[in-house]
Amino acid sequence: MQIEGFEYRDVKVAEDVSLHTAIAGSGPAIVLLHGFPQTHLMWRHVAPRLAATHTVICPDLRGYGASSKPADGYAKRTMAQDVVNLADALGFERFALAGHDRGALVAFRAGLDHPDRITDLTILDVLPTLDMWEVLHGVDATVAFHLYLMAQPRPLPEQLIAGAPDAFFGFFLDLWGITPFDPEIKAAYLQASREAIPSIVADYRASASTDIDHDRADRAASRTLAMPTTVVQQDWGAALGFDAAALWRPWAPALTHRTVTSGHFMAEDDPELITEVLLAVSRN
Repeated sequence: MQIEGFEYRDVKVAEDVSLHTAIAGSGPAIVLLHGFPQTHLMWRHVAPRLAATHTVICPDLRGYGASSKPADGYAKRTMAQDVVNLADALGFERFALAGHDRGALVAFRAGLDHPDRITDLTILDVLPTLDMWEVLHGVDATVAFHLYLMAQPRPLPEQLIAGAPDAFFGFFLDLWGITPFDPEIKAAYLQASREAIPSIVADYRASASTDIDHDRADRAASRTLAMPTTVVQQDWGAALGFDAAALWRPWAPALTHRTVTSGHFMAEDDPELITEVLLAVSRN
């Protein structure tokens, strides 16, 4: 499946990695990164509206969708470098960057590692990796059981998920949104996820190891996001006992934080809201 009106390219971003990328529009560039268990298609309602005023770039992350799926290289630092290399390959020195879920973690890392490249940063419904692990306590942490499963050494998570992939990935697609997916879209997400089990697990496994190390080093060095940063989240803090804005503020001095009532898949649950947010920040 494709986003209507978008051109598709496989863009080489590393020696063994190409990102399957949808591109449309003209003007300032904005890169949109998808989450789990999805592909760039999650932006299908938002991207065409942004393309009226921007060059919109929607890749499948490494390890997802139709992009390359190497055996390793899933530290968010590496995946963030993929995004910067993608912008280079397409001729953009600076760009706005937005990410959802896993893509938001890549965007966060890109903002820390490449502050001179990113004009503004938008994060949808996630906490930084280090903070995410720190707020999960007791039985409330069962909401994030998949984080613990996919943190385990290979091959156990891969084998368990491969035993019932549609049940596993479909669980999140059914639970996390407020609007049921069109059956064709859900089928596309399930197929893409079935075909990417080892790389999806590798992505999550990195967030229980290397990514934590990078976040800890940045926290110790007081590194922060230099660009204007907008975070849009559900009110997970009310259920798990944390103040999301307070967790984000030390990382993002120029923070705008919004709590919304849409589901986790907010670019599909409420595309008008997310389009409005992205247009507002990318005009600054």
